[in-house]
Amino acid sequence: MKLIVVGPRGKMGKFITEIASQREGIEIVAGVGPVGRDYIGKDIGEVAMLGKTIGAPVVDDLESVIDNCDVIIDFSTVEMGMRSLAAARAHGKALICGSTGFTPDQVKEFHDAAADIPVMLAANTSKLVNIMFKLIQEAAELSGDVDVEILDMHDNTKLDAPSGTAKEIGEIVADARGVSLEEEAVYGRCGVSPRRHGNIGFHSLRGGDIPSSHTTYFVGTSERLEITHHSGSFKSFAAGAVDAAEFIQDKPKGFYTIKEVFGL
Repeated sequence: MKLIVVGPRGKMGKFITEIASQREGIEIVAGVGPVGRDYIGKDIGEVAMLGKTIGAPVVDDLESVIDNCDVIIDFSTVEMGMRSLAAARAHGKALICGSTGFTPDQVKEFHDAAADIPVMLAANTSKLVNIMFKLIQEAAELSGDVDVEILDMHDNTKLDAPSGTAKEIGEIVADARGVSLEEEAVYGRCGVSPRRHGNIGFHSLRGGDIPSSHTTYFVGTSERLEITHHSGSFKSFAAGAVDAAEFIQDKPKGFYTIKEVFGL
């Protein structure tokens, strides 16, 4: 499989580059960075700080290298993600996108692109996080009339809140209850803010270099169930992203999910 990594200097892109470069059967053919960065033109091994070169350049124009690849992995920004989607669709290339913060209309564009290419939009590519999702679904279905609150913690450079993973947890809970998350979601509280029955609460903490932490609270009378996932680094997410690329490389056009990668 020939792979392009978008954002190889990013906190996820560095680990994706490292893990993909070590996988048998994967050849990284290029990286793509933002226009104007001082590392454009350098080897992706150097840019991702692998301590070696691997013979793949980092460019600032995906179109200039896209025909050399089978799959694109993009964990960069919303803006670059949308450009990667447009290029992948135009050139018939498979795309794994793990960026978060897309609007509903932008998410729809990913689903629309599935008519032409194999595509996956995965807010969280950790295997254990996806097992957590399954446990949360079961808890939401079995716990009955309890209050649900969702807490996500990330580093102080994360741009969107709540996280994409937290939003996915909210959707899982809402679906299990047969309600609309848009109608039931409450994002933080301030001042006089009594809890309305049935609300799904979201709270986001940002600080330091916290990689990722999510806790879902199911709160009943005199008892509380907590389902939590902590990440020690972004390597678990990067490994899942590379797994997803290997999974999707020979798939026909369509919209795929990370759960299919892990058999969940």
